[in-house]
Amino acid sequence: MKRRIAWGAWMVSVMGTTLGWNVVAQDRSQARSMVITREGIVAAESPQAAQAGVRILEQGGNAVDAAVATNAMMGVVSPMMNGIGGDLFAIVYDAKANKLYGLNASGWAPKNLTPELLKKKGLRDMPQTGVNTITVPGAVDGWQKLADKFGRKKLSDDLAPAIRAARAGFPVTEWVAMYWNGAADYLRGDDAAAKLYLPQDRPPKVGDIFANPDLAWSLQQIAAHGRDAFYKGEISKRILETIERHGGVMTSQDLAEYSSEWVEPISTTYRDWTVYELPPNGQGLAALEMLNIMETFPLGQQKDYGYGSVNALHAMIEAKKLAYADLKKYIGEPRGQKLPVAALLSKKHAAARAKLIDPNHANCDASADLRVGNDTTFLTVVDRDGNMVSLIQSNFNEFGSGIVAPETGFVLHNRGALFTLETDSPNLLAGHKRPLHTIIPAFAQKGETRVAFGIMGGWNQSQAHAQFIANMVDFKLNIQAALEAARFTKRTFGGCDLQMENRFSQKVRDDLAAKGHKIEVMGTFSSAMGGGQAVMRDFSKGINYGASDPRKDGAAVPELPVE
Repeated sequence: MKRRIAWGAWMVSVMGTTLGWNVVAQDRSQARSMVITREGIVAAESPQAAQAGVRILEQGGNAVDAAVATNAMMGVVSPMMNGIGGDLFAIVYDAKANKLYGLNASGWAPKNLTPELLKKKGLRDMPQTGVNTITVPGAVDGWQKLADKFGRKKLSDDLAPAIRAARAGFPVTEWVAMYWNGAADYLRGDDAAAKLYLPQDRPPKVGDIFANPDLAWSLQQIAAHGRDAFYKGEISKRILETIERHGGVMTSQDLAEYSSEWVEPISTTYRDWTVYELPPNGQGLAALEMLNIMETFPLGQQKDYGYGSVNALHAMIEAKKLAYADLKKYIGEPRGQKLPVAALLSKKHAAARAKLIDPNHANCDASADLRVGNDTTFLTVVDRDGNMVSLIQSNFNEFGSGIVAPETGFVLHNRGALFTLETDSPNLLAGHKRPLHTIIPAFAQKGETRVAFGIMGGWNQSQAHAQFIANMVDFKLNIQAALEAARFTKRTFGGCDLQMENRFSQKVRDDLAAKGHKIEVMGTFSSAMGGGQAVMRDFSKGINYGASDPRKDGAAVPELPVE
C-alpha cells in the first residue's frame, strides 16, 4: 500500500512537470476558472441574461447584438439596478477595423429644470430621489444606435428573449432578492411602484416567480417601432403624464429631441498596456489619472511590494484620493464649457500629484490641483470574430427615482441627483445638460491581447478599474483572479475612511491603520466593492477568455460551436 501511494505521488510529480502544471496549483485562492473557448462569450451579472446574449450569438448575431439582448434581459431580472428607465455607456471594439468606438447614451435634464426652480421650491441642494431627479433615460436610444451601426440582427430579434422572460416570469435570485427586500419601504412611496414591484404587498423572495407583463408590453413597443416608441410614442405619453402628476417639468420636447452620442475614448498607458475609458461626463478619467499616479510607484517590482502588501495598497489608496479630488472639481458635461481633460491625463500632472503622497501617512484632506484650471449592471461580450463590447447601464440608486409610470413596467432613474447647485462647478444643473456620471465601461490592450471589462458600484468604479488593471499588470493575475482579488473602496471624497474586504490580512490592515487609514472591515466578497465582468481576446491564437465576479449572481457563459 505504501509503495502504491509513493508511486502515485511520483506519477503526479512527473506528470505535473511534464504537462506544465503542478498539483500545488490546486491550492489556489482563485475560486473560479476562466471560461476559455474559440467561440463567443457573454459575461453578465445574471446567467439567464448571459444566456440570452449567447443565444443571439448562436443565431448569427455579433457581440453588439448579444450585448443589447443581455442588457434587455438584465432589465427584466434585476429591475432595481437597470432597465429602460436608465442610462447607458458602451465601448465597442470592431475587430476587422481594429478600432474602438464610444457611445454616451446618458440623458439630459429637462429644459425647465433649473437651479432657480429648485430654489423656489425651498431646496438648497440637489434632491436625491423623486421627480426632480429624473433626467431623460438614454438606454433605449443607445440600443438603437448600437444596433443601427454594428448589429447583424434586427433590434426586435435582440429584444425577443427579454420580452418572453418578462411575460412568462423568472425565479428571483439571491442578490436580487436581497436588494429588493432592502428597497421595500422605498417602493411604497409610489403607488405604481408598489403595485408593480411588491406583489402581495411584499418583495419577492429567493426562488419566487416574478412576471412583468407591463415591461413585456414596453419592450414589444420598442421592438416594433424602435426608439421612437419610447421617446415619441405611447411609452413617452405615460412617462410624461406621470411626471406631470408628480409635479415635474419634463416635456415631450425633452424626450423627442434627445439623442445619444458617439464619442472618442480617452486613454493612458500603464506600464506596457494601454487603458481606455470614455470621456466626461463620466468618471472614467479618474481611473486613468489614478493609474498614472500609481505608475510612479514600483508596485510589482520591489520585494516588499506585491498584491495585498501595505506599501502597494497605501500608494493606490492615496492615488485614489488625489484623482477623485480632481474629478470632483473639474469634471462635468463637456458641451458648452472647456474641461481640462488633457491636463488631467498628462504624465507630468500625475508625477506632480504623486509627490504629494507621504509613504508613512494617509492624507485625510486631499484637494484638487488648482493649477489645472450605486447601483448598476455591467456586462461584456466577445464574439467568435473578436468583436467586443463593454457595456454599463444603470438606474443610479436601487429602483432609481422610486417613480413608475403605470403600465410601463419599469422605474424611472434618478441620475439627476448627481448634479450640483454649486454655481462654480462644471456639474451645475442646467436644462438639456447631462450630469456627471458614475457608470463607466473600460477596455485595455497590449500587443495582440484585448480586454473589455468593467466593475460597477457608484463612486467605487474608477478605483476598482485601477485595482483590476494593477492586478493584471503588476501582480500578473489572470482576468478571473483579477476580478476575484480582495478590493478596497473609498466612496467619499474627503477624510481617511476606507472599506476593505476581510481577505486582507490583519497585519496589512493594522499597518495601514498605523499610517492613519480609518478602516471598516467588510465581508469576504462584499457588495460594497461592486461586481465586475471581463472578457479577453488573444488574437495571436484566436482564443477568447471570460470571467465573472463572485460578488454577483452572474457567470461568463460560452457559446456552443456552430456547424
